[in-house]
Amino acid sequence: MMGNWSFGLLDMAIVGVPAIVFGIWQLVSVNRAIAKDRKPPSPERPRHPVGEHRLDDR
Repeated sequence: MMGNWSFGLLDMAIVGVPAIVFGIWQLVSVNRAIAKDRKPPSPERPRHPVGEHRLDDR
């Protein structure tokens, strides 16, 4: 029969492991977004300021 410490360990595993995995996933996701924002824009895709497009530039 399982003791109280076994139920506590099982509860920590059920709740703790997904929480840690989710936290690591969020950290990696944010780091990727920051790295993507730091990368300079590619030259083949021109960037125009808002409002300076020609009417036929779609």
